[in-house]
Amino acid sequence: MPTSTSPSLQGNLLLDALNARDRALIAPHLEPAEYRRGDVLFHARDEVSYVTFPLHRAIVTLVVPLRDGKSVETATVGHEGAIGGVVSHGYLPAFSQAVIQVGGPMLRISAERLNAAKLASPAVRDLFVRYADCLLAQLLQSVACNAVHPIEQRCLRWLLTLQDRLGVPELPVTHEVLSEMLGVRRAYLTKILGRMQDDGLIRTGHGRLTVLDRGRVERAACECHASVQLHFREVLGAVYGRDGEMLAVDVTEPEALKPPSPAVTLRETAR
Repeated sequence: MPTSTSPSLQGNLLLDALNARDRALIAPHLEPAEYRRGDVLFHARDEVSYVTFPLHRAIVTLVVPLRDGKSVETATVGHEGAIGGVVSHGYLPAFSQAVIQVGGPMLRISAERLNAAKLASPAVRDLFVRYADCLLAQLLQSVACNAVHPIEQRCLRWLLTLQDRLGVPELPVTHEVLSEMLGVRRAYLTKILGRMQDDGLIRTGHGRLTVLDRGRVERAACECHASVQLHFREVLGAVYGRDGEMLAVDVTEPEALKPPSPAVTLRETAR
């Protein structure tokens, strides 16, 4: 369960992208919370009635638990987005499980309150339609990656995705957690990481992995990470730093961006 705290209302790129008038529709209803690594926001089949916004370097991972006890990562959400009833009105059963990967402050709002803000402001509605489209793109690309790409490239994709949201080369992830996210045995993953270290791509340490050369890691990874980054740029106006960190979301001129996919737009407008 979250513990009450008083973080700043800044630190989430979606909320930061709103103008003062639209932000005023949401800010009074935001509830601060603090989560620790390993906490579960919701389990599969839980009714999800809140939308949660990670702040700063807090990160949530969506995983699909399988019958044999394994689980596979499908999407990673940090300060660039939100998790929960992003598109729906809420109170719908979750398909996946949301696990805190990097603890920290977050903000929550009831899906009902967020939907009221969408109805009151076309700009708020457009922002969340665009974000939902980008989240869907990440999910679909993850499915494709897990199906056809070797474990080495899948691992690098996951590390790059984590670095995008943390903005630092040192990533707080253990071999055990990474093996769970990728759905492979820890001993097998340790061999893979050892080869990557020998190649000068990463350095392993106690409870963390360090990306030594981001450019080389990007070239060694599959195309999946770059494809998702491009979609965030084109649809959500994402701005990235030189080290890959997502710095801002800019939808002030939506006509300059590509429209969200019809499936996401139709689902939202039909609500």
